[in-house]
Amino acid sequence: MSNTDKPCIICVAITGSVPTQSDNPAVPITVSEQVESTQAAFEAGASICHAHVRNDDQTTSSDPEKFARLKEGLEKHCPGMIIQFSTGGRSGSGKERGGMLPLKPDMASLTVGSNNFPTRVYENSPELVEWLASEMRTYKILPEIEAFDLSHIFRAAAMHRDGQLPEKPYVQFVMGVKNAMPVDKEVFDFYIKTTKRLLPDSEWCAAGIAAGQIVVNEWCIAAGGHARTGLEDNIRIDKETLAPSNAALVERVVDLCEKYERPVAQVAQARQMLGLH
Repeated sequence: MSNTDKPCIICVAITGSVPTQSDNPAVPITVSEQVESTQAAFEAGASICHAHVRNDDQTTSSDPEKFARLKEGLEKHCPGMIIQFSTGGRSGSGKERGGMLPLKPDMASLTVGSNNFPTRVYENSPELVEWLASEMRTYKILPEIEAFDLSHIFRAAAMHRDGQLPEKPYVQFVMGVKNAMPVDKEVFDFYIKTTKRLLPDSEWCAAGIAAGQIVVNEWCIAAGGHARTGLEDNIRIDKETLAPSNAALVERVVDLCEKYERPVAQVAQARQMLGLH
């Protein structure tokens, strides 16, 4: 299948742990806001929802009860959409980060190594990574490997060889976080080459942060990969304009798919490509 024939899976990262409604009023915080925002993004073309949950005061949370209510709402209003829970380190510490995995989402994020973040170290000890991976195996959850660094692709490949990851883990390159890997085209191309060499059966995607979002979206679509967008990573349409919704950011990706003559993956196609049934 050529790059242009391959359907592009669009992931919408709806909330994250950092942006608040004072940054952009469109950031969905409550479960009902998240469901409503995701439904519009789903109807615009997103087939994966990458989800964090928040407390009512907008602080971060990893409360399984909130995740359960979100999952229920998404299943009702976005039928078939792939639900991906975050186990990221801004939402909790230690095994608390995987406390929602018994809810059996379709997917969950898995960062397999540590790196620097804007003001702290994003710590992912080998012990915690292996525990999270084992929980995902137990509950038959597809991991999305969050590669903030080249070493993370090599670590994922080693875990794959050891049977700690499923046959086809999904690999996502994260570019543009301050103090981590910047948005760099040569590095991006090398990430693709390395993933194809070490995890040849895996699908890949990339996320660009802030102004890097639309740049990385275009690189992904042109190269035959999949794309992530959403208010978690970027709250603006351009330098002067706040994004009015998650759906508006999804629509930008759909426009790029049209530019490169890539079909947008429907949920059934996305599920088939990722081995989710």
